[in-house]
Amino acid sequence: MSLLRRHRDFRLLWTGETTSRFGSAISTVAIPLIAISVLQATTFQVGLLTAAAWLPWLLIGLPVGAWVDRLPRRPIMLIASGASCLLFASIPLIKQADLLTIHLLLATAVLAGAAAVLFQTAYTAYLPTLIEPADHAEGNAKLHGSASAAQIAGLGCGGLIIQLAGPTNGLLVDAATFGIALICLAAIRHREPSTRSAAQPGILAEIKAGLQLVAKDVWIRTLTIFGAVSNLALMGYQSIAVVFLVREVGLDAGAVGALIAAASSGGVAGAFAARRVAGRFGTARATLLCELLLPTLALLIPLSTVSPWFYLAGGFCVGAGVVAGNIIKATFYQSYCPPDLLGRLSATSSFVNYGTIPLGALLGGTLGEFLGLRTALWITTAGVPLAGLILLFSPIRRQRDLPVHQGSAVPAGTADSSRVRID
Repeated sequence: MSLLRRHRDFRLLWTGETTSRFGSAISTVAIPLIAISVLQATTFQVGLLTAAAWLPWLLIGLPVGAWVDRLPRRPIMLIASGASCLLFASIPLIKQADLLTIHLLLATAVLAGAAAVLFQTAYTAYLPTLIEPADHAEGNAKLHGSASAAQIAGLGCGGLIIQLAGPTNGLLVDAATFGIALICLAAIRHREPSTRSAAQPGILAEIKAGLQLVAKDVWIRTLTIFGAVSNLALMGYQSIAVVFLVREVGLDAGAVGALIAAASSGGVAGAFAARRVAGRFGTARATLLCELLLPTLALLIPLSTVSPWFYLAGGFCVGAGVVAGNIIKATFYQSYCPPDLLGRLSATSSFVNYGTIPLGALLGGTLGEFLGLRTALWITTAGVPLAGLILLFSPIRRQRDLPVHQGSAVPAGTADSSRVRID
């Protein structure tokens, strides 16, 4: 029987997460359009705005991981959802008072990003405590698949909502979805086991343990470095995609939302295919297929000036590969990493992975400002398949499957120091 049908608390988590992803997708279109149409922002400022939303991963990502491993995760998620709801609801009110500036929009993006750091880190560590290990693959696939579907619906509806109500009012929908997520989280009955110990180390010691886990383990290290380089390229082009489609391709807000939504449907396809591809070819080979082969078609995106169909094809394949790869990686982490280190693993790997996102956004905005949007798009999309070479020249290439627990598979030529001992 499906996990959604037999597990009430997972169903509530799934409902809240899917709903908030729908609202966040609207913001993905709305916030750049607020900057472009309301505040007349430059291409660099739009890139800076995207960077601001991810900057908190660099500022607070590591200590948050240690806190999450010390505290119950659900209350952290509740606080983060409530804060996001208030922040996005405030923008239309500020605009109504004629006080909205690019600086206020940047501040809101940073604060909302900080709430996202808290939520995402707690959420990643919370899921394995909510469902049984045998359900991890199904749970990850359902959450990633529904998130991709919600993103598609949000982007498509977002363009229409923004056209009818304006970009700032579109953020009210995002605020409402965080309110629904808050209600769903509050209704979950499951309570986590205590993570406190009599001799709990200090925050710095716990941060060090997370850094060591990522740095010394060959599998986690490879996936983390790949994620960092990949995100640099992905955010490089995504930060200027809306500006490119409006100013170079000549699409209106509704068409931009519809096109990005259609391209994002690749994420749904990737979510449905991930378990089947991993089962047929092995998790390591499936990772190479999803993270190296499919994203090569990102090079079609700059050809959107010839036809928007190129954006659709390129974005679809990138979305399918990224989401499928994320599902495989999330399931691997949950089985491979000790539960009491999951929060730190999530925060440390995210610190590295997401830390390059603001850099990528700044890179895209800077290249777009000085070299032009089309040239900037060619440079940044070329980085997407190049990032996959990190996986190709790693131990993953020589394996059929990723290991299921530490020490279960050490590639030939890898020293014992690549394994982490948990004291």
